[in-house]
Amino acid sequence: MPIAEEEKLLPLTQRWPRTSKFLLSGCAATVAELATFPLDLTKTRLQMQGEAAIARLGDGAVDSAPYRGMVRTALGIVQEEGFLKLWQGVTPAIYRHVVYSGGRMVTYEHLREVVFGKSEDKHYPLWKSVIGGMMAGVIGQFLANPTDLVKVQMQMEGKRRLEGKPLRFRGVHHAFAKILAEGGIRGLWAGWIPNIQRAALVNMGDLTTYDTVKHYLVLNTPLEDNISTHGLSSLCSGLVASILGTPADVIKSRIMNQPRDKQGRSVKPLVPTCWRGCSSVGD
Repeated sequence: MPIAEEEKLLPLTQRWPRTSKFLLSGCAATVAELATFPLDLTKTRLQMQGEAAIARLGDGAVDSAPYRGMVRTALGIVQEEGFLKLWQGVTPAIYRHVVYSGGRMVTYEHLREVVFGKSEDKHYPLWKSVIGGMMAGVIGQFLANPTDLVKVQMQMEGKRRLEGKPLRFRGVHHAFAKILAEGGIRGLWAGWIPNIQRAALVNMGDLTTYDTVKHYLVLNTPLEDNISTHGLSSLCSGLVASILGTPADVIKSRIMNQPRDKQGRSVKPLVPTCWRGCSSVGD
């Protein structure tokens, strides 16, 4: 049988492996985003508290304004805006996760198989995983920056309504069009530098911690290489990744929510409270 005919008989995942991984990553990311989005919205509102207080009360507001933690912020959204507002901005968040997760997965696979390659014993060293993961995260996050920008701004629309400010957008596509019209292409990539820094730190902390904790548990405890070990390793890696990525994430969110001029440049200073929202940071 000719090679072309044999290829047609192969499953789609084998005929187009990278395309399949991109689509599967996007589907998994969509499900995860729908389940965790209320935490992401709460995180963004927490990160904006100091900035909102400055706007209302002046320069002394950072120390005097009451701080609402994660639970109180989430309950406040439900009480003041409604339960379904916990998912405000979920559409651009899904777009972001499809682009970011798919792009990161395809880039990582390419780096692992083509650029770095495995060692002679078919083992993929940890340092290659770390560098490849960081590079893949940076590329995926850069591609997804416009969707992340729209997500952050739409997450703050409910807060603007409570403060008596006019809403900026009628929907996701109007948000993209308005940002593009007001700030140009440069405006869509506002906050991209702390955004890719965050992606690099999160991937570094995630990969290194997961591998280190898993090997420690297998070698030094009665636990075997099973779902319990993977679960504990994932919890530890998520905690470390959140701590490492929070400062850049706060800066990114503040920059993305700022008004911009015709050249896409910010017209407001940042308020330095870099670890707000740490408890709910994640990809």
